[in-house]
Amino acid sequence: MTVRTILPFGDPALRSKAKPVGDIAPRILKTLDDLSDTLYADDGRAGLAAPQIGILRRLAVLDMGDGLIELIDPRIVERQGAQTGFEACLSFPGFFGQVERASYVRVETTDRQGRRVTLEAEGDAARCMQHEIDHLDGILFVDHVRDRWLIHEKTKQKLDVMDVVRRTYAKDGR
Repeated sequence: MTVRTILPFGDPALRSKAKPVGDIAPRILKTLDDLSDTLYADDGRAGLAAPQIGILRRLAVLDMGDGLIELIDPRIVERQGAQTGFEACLSFPGFFGQVERASYVRVETTDRQGRRVTLEAEGDAARCMQHEIDHLDGILFVDHVRDRWLIHEKTKQKLDVMDVVRRTYAKDGR
């Protein structure tokens, strides 16, 4: 079991576009295993993408309560409807914000055996899939926050998302 360190908001890897996986090599399977070990290391986690552990490959895992879903080179091929709800991110712990997403998605992905499969999701599962696939393109939930506010999980204090982004990138010299 390998639990990996989750990169914090502001790390440049989180803004990088992940490369396609291509062939399912043993290192890819190991990365999927590390992602799931890290996802399940703490209660309440819903999804994790490879860039969040510093690996720029198009891999993600999620579990919305119905078992582990692995995404290898996923691509959203259909979106329908709209839903607005609160989202958080393991790379930005302690904060959440209101985000609009499609209420239904159809995703083409590859399984561990290298077969192309189609998955459909709606509601929270669709939200989670979109969130994790965004990570593979260097897009973060703060890029989608609707009303410009992030809310601190414990204090309920509102923070302007742009102030948080500016402060984060000012600290690391960008």
